[in-house]
Amino acid sequence: QVRLVESGGGLVQAGGSLRLSCAASGLTFSRYVMGWFRRAPGKEREFVASINWWSDSSTNYADSVKGRFTISRDNAKNTVYLQMNSLKPEDTAVYSCAADPTGRGGFPYWGQGTQVTVSS
Repeated sequence: QVRLVESGGGLVQAGGSLRLSCAASGLTFSRYVMGWFRRAPGKEREFVASINWWSDSSTNYADSVKGRFTISRDNAKNTVYLQMNSLKPEDTAVYSCAADPTGRGGFPYWGQGTQVTVSS
């Protein structure tokens, strides 16, 4: 059974930083594309960042977070991270991690999410 558990959310002032973690179990983590998504109140869920599993571990980011957020993974710990810097009030959302075994963007496995609130 695949399980994804996020942690690290909280309340932070604008301009501050947070690091989210997502611990995975029940899957061969090193063979999954991992992604972070977010859902703000009253809005649709949106893509934030993803990281591939193949040798280059290439990353992709939403334009809204480029240069501020960094996704990384530690395959030895079955964990993916999202370092969020220069946070803005519009980054306030529930952040969820997701796992994709195919690399085609399907992300069939999801965590419950962690709340990030950025005050102005």
